[in-house]
Amino acid sequence: MQFAITTAVSANPHLKPLVSFPRPSPPHRVRVHPPCHRLNTRASVMASSAPLELTITRPDDWHLHLRDGDVMAAVLPHSARHFERAIVMPNLKPPVTTTARAIAYRDEILKALPPGSSFVPLMTLYLTDRTSPEEIKIARKSGVVFAVKLYPAGATTNSQDGVTDILGKCLPVLEEMVKQEMPLLVHGEVTDPHVDTFDREKVFIEKILAPLVQKLPQLKIVMEHITTMDAVNFVESCKEGHVAATVTPQHLLLNRNALFQGGLQPHNYCLPVLKRETHRQAIVSAVTSGSRQYFLGTDSAPHDKRLKECSCGCAGIYSAPVALSLYAKVFEEAGALDKLEAFTSFNGPDFYGLPRNTSKTVLRRSPWKVPATYAYGSGVIVPMSTGNTLEWLPPDQPEE
Repeated sequence: MQFAITTAVSANPHLKPLVSFPRPSPPHRVRVHPPCHRLNTRASVMASSAPLELTITRPDDWHLHLRDGDVMAAVLPHSARHFERAIVMPNLKPPVTTTARAIAYRDEILKALPPGSSFVPLMTLYLTDRTSPEEIKIARKSGVVFAVKLYPAGATTNSQDGVTDILGKCLPVLEEMVKQEMPLLVHGEVTDPHVDTFDREKVFIEKILAPLVQKLPQLKIVMEHITTMDAVNFVESCKEGHVAATVTPQHLLLNRNALFQGGLQPHNYCLPVLKRETHRQAIVSAVTSGSRQYFLGTDSAPHDKRLKECSCGCAGIYSAPVALSLYAKVFEEAGALDKLEAFTSFNGPDFYGLPRNTSKTVLRRSPWKVPATYAYGSGVIVPMSTGNTLEWLPPDQPEE
């Protein structure tokens, strides 16, 4: 693939999601161009000192927390500005366990969108020990629910209602999901207190995920926010089109030292927790390799600053405003900007059997400073890379 020149950005179409098994990806191009003159170049754009623009197919976010109420009203515009669609997580209080509740939550999101936004929320159900196969049928018929989320009970924020025994209590539901071609989205950590926190993902793969794939090889599974080389090895050992993974900006850029440098850093705390540098490097190599089994999922998770900076701080990093800038940074540093578009815009919809977006997004090489906080009704939210200057300016973000 080569970089090509472009000056046109098409308008957003009105999306009509379809559901089917993914088709082979056609060839794609990433377009990098200077603002004032034409330039032909290969993948090594880092060698050029001139300001550049990066034009890619408009991305989707395949793992997003929008919350509800005042928090949703404050954070939704950031995601709607940068992404055309998003898989919306169901771990509200109470959780979104039925199709009826998913439809109601979707309506709340649509009402909160900025005027003229084309953003499409793709809803999910929260899997419990009590979810029925009939609910999966209803979800598929709704045209609104696109996946079911597995939270092991106690694994992360608002997961107390999660699954206690996936194969023992949920097998009929999983078998119906295979029939309905409904993906299972997995928070891949065990919650056994005897397992070291940094080994929870590895043990989950060994004890739960591998047996699940062996039992139901036709079940489409997304291993969410992977953090280890163990996860990379597992995903790549599975059949393409049946097992895939989302990857966050924090797990591509930070290792566990970021939790402690200069004192305890609560705004770098997320679950699954950051891991060793060797794991981070393995994930970067996998994502920038061009493999179709990885796609963008920010896991952007807003919390009030006071709930992060307290004696028992919440897990979650709010990355929606900076995610595209950070992904571009990762791919550029790896010399793989030609593979960014597939990761952000093609691999996700291909896996879900949805059409790719046809509109474009332009990122400009223009330094901008990340705000210290974003305000909402009764407090503020601290974003990832707070106060830092980033190189790639995303759409509609004010320059420094």
